[in-house]
Amino acid sequence: MRKTLLIFRLFFLIISFCGCVLMWYVVDDWSLFLVMSVGMGIAALVILTDLLLEGFSLRGLSAVTFGLAIGALIAFLMSNSPLFEPLQDSPELAQMLYLTRLSLYVITMYLATVVALRGKDEFNLVIPYVSFSPQNVESRLAVVDTSALIDGRIVAICESGWFVYHLLVPRFVLDELQAVADSSDPARKEKGRKGLNVLNRLREIDGIELRIHESDVPDREAVDSKLIYLCDSMKAKLLTTDFNLAKLAEFHGIGWLNLTSLVKALNQEISVGAQVTALLVRPGKDADQAIGYLPDGSMLVVNNGKSVIGQEVSVEVDSVVPSAGGKMVFATFSAKV
Repeated sequence: MRKTLLIFRLFFLIISFCGCVLMWYVVDDWSLFLVMSVGMGIAALVILTDLLLEGFSLRGLSAVTFGLAIGALIAFLMSNSPLFEPLQDSPELAQMLYLTRLSLYVITMYLATVVALRGKDEFNLVIPYVSFSPQNVESRLAVVDTSALIDGRIVAICESGWFVYHLLVPRFVLDELQAVADSSDPARKEKGRKGLNVLNRLREIDGIELRIHESDVPDREAVDSKLIYLCDSMKAKLLTTDFNLAKLAEFHGIGWLNLTSLVKALNQEISVGAQVTALLVRPGKDADQAIGYLPDGSMLVVNNGKSVIGQEVSVEVDSVVPSAGGKMVFATFSAKV
């Protein structure tokens, strides 16, 4: 993609240079230095505009024709506007009018093509029934929803270097997250702020590309419907911890990334007789029992641990009992850590 844009920019500079030479040849009153300064200055300004629009970039080349057509249409409308009437009424300025129109076509077609190259995967969100499916995509996309940002575990997964997807956060997800952060309910406000903090942390991770998707889906009101439509349009997977949304995506044939399943798969299996360490936080129901929690959130019930509550201890696992929330581990106190 970058090589293609570089070649296109060089081609534009060559065309601009040729245009300057032609302008100098036609206009006798202008010096070659003046023509080159003005012409190449305009060309540099156009390329600078292109670089400033780099934030809109996605990938691909299938939208070149569309961009050229739109650019030509814009140039045609501008060149036939009242703005050029003074030049049309003067026969002496006929050549100047021709060169001005030619420059206008080159500039508008260039900018329209660059924007089209960068936004081809979004066309079906802007123009109904027009869709350019992603081809030769350099990396896989994962659309992130609010629940995944509030959950926060995506940060550790991305920092590990195992996550191979480029993250795409829709603007309407950010708006929803901001609404949660502005809630009058303290619990919801805390969740919203955590999600915004997770978003900022993801931006700082090396090797992870995080983009904000500005296009909305105006014909759908529910956020879940917008996410499904966006994933389907961009051939992306859905990154969520919302089980109901995940099942809805599955129904529509959209792949989803289950953070909970991934974390469970990475958790170390605990067997009877194993030594584990944990912080004991409160007394248990029975005498001399203490309660702690393992890194995966499983409850740890420790016999003979009441006297060391508030300390990190080493315990020996006696049994592992499956529960609705995962598992409960029963153990006996061995030693302080």
